[in-house]
Amino acid sequence: MKRTLALGGVAAGLLASAAIAAPAHADSVPAVNLANTNTAAQQVAAFWYGQAKANLINATPYTVETTVAAKHVSTGGASADTKAGVVGSSGDQKASTGTLKNVNLPKTTGKVFFIGADNEPHWCSATSVQGQYKNLVATAGHCVYDTKSNAATLDKWVFIPGYYEGKTPWGIYVGKTAYTHYDYSVYEDGDRDYAFVTVYNGVLPTEVRGTGHGFYGVYEDYFKASKVKKAIEAKKETGWSDLKIEPLVDLKSPTGKGKLGDRRNFGSQWVQVDQATIDKSVADGELGDKAPETFPAGTGVKVDPSNKGEFEAAYAAAKPKGKAGYTTGDHKNGYAWSADGKTLFLKRNDTTYTKRTFFVNYDVDYKLGGKKLSIALKDVGTLGSNVGGQGLAYNQKIGTGVFEFGYPSGSHPDGNYAFSGKTQKWAYGKTFKAAAPSMKAEELVGIKSSFTGEGSIGSAWLYRYSNAKRLGYLNGVTIAVSDTDGNNRIDTNVSPYFDGETLAVYKTAAANWSGKIV
Repeated sequence: MKRTLALGGVAAGLLASAAIAAPAHADSVPAVNLANTNTAAQQVAAFWYGQAKANLINATPYTVETTVAAKHVSTGGASADTKAGVVGSSGDQKASTGTLKNVNLPKTTGKVFFIGADNEPHWCSATSVQGQYKNLVATAGHCVYDTKSNAATLDKWVFIPGYYEGKTPWGIYVGKTAYTHYDYSVYEDGDRDYAFVTVYNGVLPTEVRGTGHGFYGVYEDYFKASKVKKAIEAKKETGWSDLKIEPLVDLKSPTGKGKLGDRRNFGSQWVQVDQATIDKSVADGELGDKAPETFPAGTGVKVDPSNKGEFEAAYAAAKPKGKAGYTTGDHKNGYAWSADGKTLFLKRNDTTYTKRTFFVNYDVDYKLGGKKLSIALKDVGTLGSNVGGQGLAYNQKIGTGVFEFGYPSGSHPDGNYAFSGKTQKWAYGKTFKAAAPSMKAEELVGIKSSFTGEGSIGSAWLYRYSNAKRLGYLNGVTIAVSDTDGNNRIDTNVSPYFDGETLAVYKTAAANWSGKIV
């Protein structure tokens, strides 16, 4: 859906008439940091490499916005906004056709891994794209931006070209900054559901030292701890992960407030204490018969029934330690402390047996901590230097033939599992105009493809793909799949139409350097 764009994220008046699409200038391309420091990027890489790559191996295909009701569009729909063009790939190529019997799969295709809104590891398909700094990845917008929980971006985002069952042949490339179209960032416009992500140089592990729990800080109240936690997660500058807030009772700070059983919250917690501790607040000798309501504020006693057998057992154990005795010569009144000094057993008039436990109200602080992953990494160079990069094609004619490369997974609506998601697959088709209203998408393009939605989201559509060079021009990314004829089999994949505004987003991303993390 083409709209007039705003400059710098702030409405700046009409740039063109309502009938003409406004170009996406560099200052209207939203950019969001994924890991904006070397330390943060190192920790992201360590997260995926740690624990014998368990997070990579256990990741599942991302299932947000996969299967939709799509339809062919005969009038209106996707159209060029300027003349057709291409941006060169990392090698010259001669176009292949869909009649090839053996297709050489591109090295540029891989998987992006991230933590979803459900806090579980997931993946989508993606591809390396040629750029000035050889550091660019393209995928579906909702494989970068968190449309499920409305957080800015999906967490711990990495690209792994050639991924296969835990193997990272060319390393892990941690995402640095994500770029998308203004309409997708603001309106979640399905017609602009694509993203270009700059990535740091790739890394491979040389030594995994394991995962350790770290302690970040202690705060007086939960609100302050929560504020710090949110700031760390938003900036992603410290390298911490799985941050949690836990109450921490300060046993050096009695509040001196409240009565035991009082429902009022003093930011504190009642803790059972021993004889020595309670004696500091209540004079020794008064503990046995002092009425609960007369205990000083911030201290308390709980009185429960006991029996003769329980008293005598406690007395026999405590007497040799000097922690038991009779207070009258006739032995009708006596006391005995438990071994831990926290329970006082009482005998009164040879007939009444009770036991007392004592409490002090202490101040509660809040501890913020989480995981700090430690791993030794080595730099393996830029993404483009290792696997190359696809070019970019825009404003191409509808009816153009494209190859689709990705990792389809999941079943057809009839339950048939055609793809495992473990290995890269390909399809070939000619584009046609399509729409998917449920995604706010009126100007899509589609191809006939049996790629199932789980895993195939983000698959690269390559125009003029060279079987010899394994390179072509990126002319779309799969954002959803559909069963258009109602036979319970996926038959169509759809993509945003790449036009001049897509080119502007690409150029903005491609002009930004990432650098190394080690």
